[in-house]
Amino acid sequence: MSRLDGETVVVTGGSSGLGRAVGLEAAKQGATVVFLARRKDRLIEAQAEATALSGQPAYAFVCDVADPVAIEAVVARISRDVGPVDVLVNAAGFGNFENVVDTPMALVEKMFRTNVLGLMYMTQLIGRQMIDARRGHIINIASMAGKMATPKSAVYSATKYAVVGFSNGLRLELRPFGVRVTTVNPGPINTDFFTVAHANDYLARVNFIVLDPEKLAARIVRSFHRPVREINAPGIMTAAAKFYDLFPHVGDFLAGGLFNQK
Repeated sequence: MSRLDGETVVVTGGSSGLGRAVGLEAAKQGATVVFLARRKDRLIEAQAEATALSGQPAYAFVCDVADPVAIEAVVARISRDVGPVDVLVNAAGFGNFENVVDTPMALVEKMFRTNVLGLMYMTQLIGRQMIDARRGHIINIASMAGKMATPKSAVYSATKYAVVGFSNGLRLELRPFGVRVTTVNPGPINTDFFTVAHANDYLARVNFIVLDPEKLAARIVRSFHRPVREINAPGIMTAAAKFYDLFPHVGDFLAGGLFNQK
């Protein structure tokens, strides 16, 4: 019997990238996966692949996490059509690499609504159900950018710093109820994230630290229902982030030099 047989895993941002990879990996372990995203065609593809992997129905619901009304509606639908959620993976998010002074405030607001507020609202609604059940696990996908900001990522970093701080407080609040919280802080991942961010050249320049989404997804799924506080990768950026805090001048050198390839 697979470790996740009988478990329901909900993944936001599930139509592509790391979210899709986590959903498919969970399906391999026998989970019933609910994919949430905006793109219906990509959702249906992920749903079909997960069903083939798990041998049981998967679900695909269109949801824009920047819209609180849509979040309320999809959570109600999950409760009605699928049942209690065992694991919530908040993977929806996007970035834009541009100097702060050149970034339209409408884009800043959209990024915060998607990367931060949507994550918080989804967590609040599902978290209440997990508290009632006295079990569950919430996985928040943050970023190494939430530990070490670099030029042209100030806005994106601000959203991920918020996710890190939110997750740290949430973990302590939910611990007495048997609900775990894990923060995932990846560096660059080989997904279409950088296409959306108009930064494919950046991805090529930092290929020595680029992560494989399937390998990272497997690591995340292995953490389900385990007391894992954080998952940080790759190792070189994890070390740099520690230097960033302990030795600020060295940290600025690394952030503004070695990891500043945008």
